[in-house]
Amino acid sequence: MMAENGNQPSWLKPVVDYGPLVTFFVTYYLEDLFFATAAIMVATVVVILLSLLFTRKVPTMPLVTAIAIGIFGGLTLFLKDETFIKMKPTIVEVIIAGILFGGLSFKKLFLKNLMGSALPMTDEGWRKLTTRFAWFSIGLAILNEIVWRTQTTEIWVNFKVWGLLILTFLFIFSQMPLIQQHSLKDQSANEES
Repeated sequence: MMAENGNQPSWLKPVVDYGPLVTFFVTYYLEDLFFATAAIMVATVVVILLSLLFTRKVPTMPLVTAIAIGIFGGLTLFLKDETFIKMKPTIVEVIIAGILFGGLSFKKLFLKNLMGSALPMTDEGWRKLTTRFAWFSIGLAILNEIVWRTQTTEIWVNFKVWGLLILTFLFIFSQMPLIQQHSLKDQSANEES
């Protein structure tokens, strides 16, 4: 079954977005954190290759994640120290926030470039959403630091897989009024009536 966007199979996006995370979660419970770290590294390479094979391009976020997993996962396995893989979400979230805040300071709307075709909004809406998303990323970084430094590895794994995912969905849902308020579709419909 093909998706609406060209020749991309409908299963590809969910596999690229969630395949490595599911692999990490399952292999942690089958073996341990080191095995799960190796598994997520392999799964991330596989989904990037699948994306390249089917779409002829590499999606930005999985590529950034692959680089971070390669570095922090490699350090975790090489040094036999869980600390590095546990710090990876913190570092990735801080980098995301830095890129978003940096873009805003240079009047660049990186979120718009990344998601603009899916969410047609005014530039003011993109600025507000970018600011909120950057602060949300800082919040996730702080929360990850608190969890991995104060809780067991099992609790951290569940937080990384389920907690971060649920918090991200809740954040996105909480931004729907802003997205609707600045939607270009809503504004063009109002102008026509």
